[in-house]
This record gives sequence, C-alpha cells and structure tokens, in this order.
Amino acid sequence: MRQICAPVRNSAISPDVVNGVCPVQAHTPLEKRMAGLSLDLIALQLFAGLALGAIYVLFAIGLSLIFGMLTVVNFAHGAFYMVGAYVGVYILTLGGDFWICLIAVPALVGLFGFAVERLLIRPLYGRGIDYPLLLTFGLSYVMVEFVRIAFGKTGFPFDTPEILQGAVNIGVGYFPLYRLFVIGATATVLLALWLFLEKTSFGLIIRAGARDPQIVRVLGVDVAKVWLIVFGIGTAIAGFAGLLAAPLQGVIPEMGGTILAEAFVVTVVGGMGSIGGAVLAGLLVGVVVSMTSLFAPEMAKVSIFALMAVVLIIRPQGFFGRAGLMS
Repeated sequence: MRQICAPVRNSAISPDVVNGVCPVQAHTPLEKRMAGLSLDLIALQLFAGLALGAIYVLFAIGLSLIFGMLTVVNFAHGAFYMVGAYVGVYILTLGGDFWICLIAVPALVGLFGFAVERLLIRPLYGRGIDYPLLLTFGLSYVMVEFVRIAFGKTGFPFDTPEILQGAVNIGVGYFPLYRLFVIGATATVLLALWLFLEKTSFGLIIRAGARDPQIVRVLGVDVAKVWLIVFGIGTAIAGFAGLLAAPLQGVIPEMGGTILAEAFVVTVVGGMGSIGGAVLAGLLVGVVVSMTSLFAPEMAKVSIFALMAVVLIIRPQGFFGRAGLMS
C-alpha cells in the first residue's frame, strides 16, 4: 500500500511526489545509528571520550612542559611513550606486576630522558628551534629501531590487571573499571604536577626560568639543572602515559607515531607551551573523537584535525597560547 502525498508543481521534485505518491524513504547508515541511540549510550560514550582524553592529556602535558619551559619541540616524545610501554612489558617478564610498573616505568624513562637532555639536546641550546627539532626527529627513529631489534616487530599484548578488570555501574550503565582508573591516575598526575609547579620553590624557579632564563642566571640559579629536571619530568610523564595506554591498545614499536601527531593537535589547540591548555584540549579532543566514533566512525580521525582547523581560524594561538612563542 502506497502512502499518498499532496501533489506539488515543481519539476525538481521526484515524479512520484508530483503524482501524489511518496517514494519509500531510504535510511542512511547515520539515520539508522541515530535511531538506536539513547541518553545513557551517549553518556557512556562521553565517559569513554574522557578516558581517551586522559591519555591525550598525559602525553600532551609532557610535550607542553618541555616546549613551554625549554622551547624544544620534542619529536621523540612519541618514542618515550612507546619506551614506557615496553619497559612495562620487560618488568612483567621479570616477574613484576602492574603496580610496580606504575612506579618503575616513569622513573626509568625519566632517567633516560635525563641522559638524552644532557648528552644530546643541551649542546644545541641557543642555536635555534630547528636544531633540537631535527635531532629529536632522528632520535625517535633510532629508538624505534632499537626496540624492534630488542623485542621484535610483532608487538605484545598487555593484560589489564586482574583487580581492574570488569565494569562498574556509573549510573547510566556499566563502564570499564580500567578506564575509570586511567581517568583517576591522570587526575592524580595533574594534581601532583600543579602542586610541584605552584607550591614549591623549585617550581617557582622553573616558571621564572621559562619567562626569563637570563634573570634566573643572574640570581645564581643553575638553569642547566632546571632544564635537565624539566625534560626528565616531561619524558617520565610520556612513559607513564604509554604504560596506561598499553592495556587499551597493546604494545607495538610504532605506537608512539600516531599519538604524537594527535598530541601535537592537542598542544596547538590548547596553545603551545600551555599546560592548562593541554589539559582542556586533550579532554576536548578525546570527547570529539569518541562522539564522532558513535555517529560517524569513519570520520573519527578526521574530526581531530577539523577541530584544530576551526580553533586556529577563530584563535590562531590556541586556547591559552602566547603569541610569539615560536619566534
């Protein structure tokens, strides 16, 4: 039985409609997905976006910390993230557990960061922003190749700790417990970093050195030591992020490459060198990717760069960026 429509006089309309007959409405894939949505499902997807955003935040604040304090664009940051995951795998093979990894991974990756800053990056200070950029770009390839030689190219699964397996009811449905742990761990790191930078004398020196290192030197502060510690902290946080991401995506040598591109989007959107901007932008990017995956999965990755384009058109320096920081 056909549905009858009021006839219209318009040659651009389907002949069936002109004759008073409505054609059968074809449902697009998006319309079908929209029909099955509920408020609870959307809320769960928002929480999933926050968990994804938490990984982006951890990765991006280390990147922003290093750039904001040292003006070094660290293209090896993704490699430090990957090394953190592989250090976790190695500790587990030695009989350790995930809770030991939470302490050992950032400590070991941070020590590695100390060595990289002291031996490779420090000699390039004052030579322009391009020199450490190119060095870290090449270093990232070297680190990935060393990991391939040491651990192979196939990668490893990384099991979620038994105590964090399963899901809990958060009011709108059941949500994976491990993802809630990731959100909580990220909040803890952010609080610790804020207390360190804002409430300690060394944090005051770091912030002063980022604004005017020459004045800090005149006051007798060893700026080289400050930069060493900042770079170590930034790389330690990257390694910690890699460890947290390992149970969510597995561990492969190339895992740092994709997130590095996405993290640069986060830092640009939040404002180059702004830690607060990295936090806001990381969570926003995570939610945008998660919600886009719900409505149009094929557009999930594109949505990150579309968001960046919109933000840069409206505010070229990002949310909290300072004009002229790259000069």
